[in-house]
Amino acid sequence: MIRKIIHIDEEKCNGCGACVTACHEGAIGLVNGKAKLMRDDYCDGFGDCLPGCPTGAITFTEREAAAYDEQAVLENKQKKAAAAAEKPVFHGCPGSAMRQFDRQQVAPAAAPAAAQPSQLAQWPCQIKLVPVNAPYFDGAKLLIAADCTAYAYANIHQEFMRGHVTLIGCPKLDAVDYSEKLTEIIRNNDIKSVTVLRMEVPCCGGLEHAAVTALKNSGKFIPWNVVTFSVDGRILDR
Repeated sequence: MIRKIIHIDEEKCNGCGACVTACHEGAIGLVNGKAKLMRDDYCDGFGDCLPGCPTGAITFTEREAAAYDEQAVLENKQKKAAAAAEKPVFHGCPGSAMRQFDRQQVAPAAAPAAAQPSQLAQWPCQIKLVPVNAPYFDGAKLLIAADCTAYAYANIHQEFMRGHVTLIGCPKLDAVDYSEKLTEIIRNNDIKSVTVLRMEVPCCGGLEHAAVTALKNSGKFIPWNVVTFSVDGRILDR
């Protein structure tokens, strides 16, 4: 039958998982870091997931699809509830999944070294707050970093922030598309290079996507690279 059903644009999806939580029928899941409609007959076509999407990746479409099956949805909910009662399973955004790290405590040195100075070169540093035109952007090496990277990777100041103008943000918490502002910053200033620091969690892909989109839309050819950190502070890719 032809009916109204949701459509998910994987190019726009940042993997935040907000739609998975918003869908009461359990029709949406995360697959390889992207939201996906798992079964047509679980989607009632009401669109509870649409308002929760920060990137506008979910829209309505009309196409050939199986009819909404309320009984199948209820049975699936009961099956999940029974499984959760036996062994709790995390179903939300992978970036919100609880983890604990076993850090080895090292005894402090007898004569501690002097504290390393901050390498933050300007204020403000939040993408939402920084102006699109500023003197410090002239000839700058731009570092676009996810908020969590500074806490996950201990040497971020010396290894990455030194000699760079640092902009930070979280696409999941800010729930905005940074690409427009980053486009203006890159287009209107003499930016020499762009480095993106992101976490391995899917929702952090929104920051990388925004930076890459901004580079394309700026009309400039600027050297750029992406560094990915694990949640326990290791560099996975650079």
